[in-house]
Amino acid sequence: MAQRVGFVGIGLMGHGMAKNLVAKGFPLTFKAHRNRSNLADLLAGGAREAATHAEVAKASEIVFICVTGSPQVDEVVLGQNGLCEGAREGLIIVDCSTSEPAETMRIRGILGRAGVIYIDAPLTRTPKEAEEGRLNVLVGADDATFAMIKPVLAAFAENVFHVGPPGAGHVVKLLNNFLALSIAACTAEAFAAGAKAGVPADKLHAIVSAGGVNSGIFQAMYKAFSGDLNGLTFAIDNARKDLRYYTHLAESLPTTSFIGEAVHQSFIAACNAGYGGKFVASMLEAQEHLNNVKILPR
Repeated sequence: MAQRVGFVGIGLMGHGMAKNLVAKGFPLTFKAHRNRSNLADLLAGGAREAATHAEVAKASEIVFICVTGSPQVDEVVLGQNGLCEGAREGLIIVDCSTSEPAETMRIRGILGRAGVIYIDAPLTRTPKEAEEGRLNVLVGADDATFAMIKPVLAAFAENVFHVGPPGAGHVVKLLNNFLALSIAACTAEAFAAGAKAGVPADKLHAIVSAGGVNSGIFQAMYKAFSGDLNGLTFAIDNARKDLRYYTHLAESLPTTSFIGEAVHQSFIAACNAGYGGKFVASMLEAQEHLNNVKILPR
């Protein structure tokens, strides 16, 4: 029989993950949050809604968490009626959020004393791939636990990477996001400088597209010039949070983080200018605001 699965975080990414788990025959119990507009297909497929996180834990052998970051994970796991209250020895909790490694280690220690296995398995790709069951998952776990959960992860993932022991998943995810968000911030800044210098955006795009600087992030940012600011469905404020986690990680090692700090500050500036709720391509709009220059056609 398929393992009984719990899910917390039916959001942009979580809905597709949960939908694919149901479609692949896993009995699913979930805890909804504020948004209830995307639950109908899960319930129609046989998923069951729980009243509390503790109830999700009691009903499940494996519980997935897909929320914003460490404070939200802490509340789901350790808060009132949290997963910890309903957990029993042998339960596996999988944190698919982008969380801070030090906090992940703390939660793992608390749960470990209760015989609960806590692993990190953050995601890459977008909500579109989540709906299609084609996410990438970066798993930090011991070999035995990875072998146990890999078939479940395959329900919503095209690529499942075992990147190392517990904790390694969140570290690799922060490195990945640092690289991606650095490209996005540099792209927005380059187009701002180009606009002030009188360089047509389409010329810069053609040159970059034909050379080694080209990337999927650059092309997603350029979609903004045709009016599509949704090329990267990731909020600027969430990006700021991830970069803060990355700079904390670098400080804790310690490694120099000159570029990381600069990219982090560029996202803070965009949030302070009022763009935090918009997607990452709106870093171009933030550059317009910060530099008093017209970049995008209106």
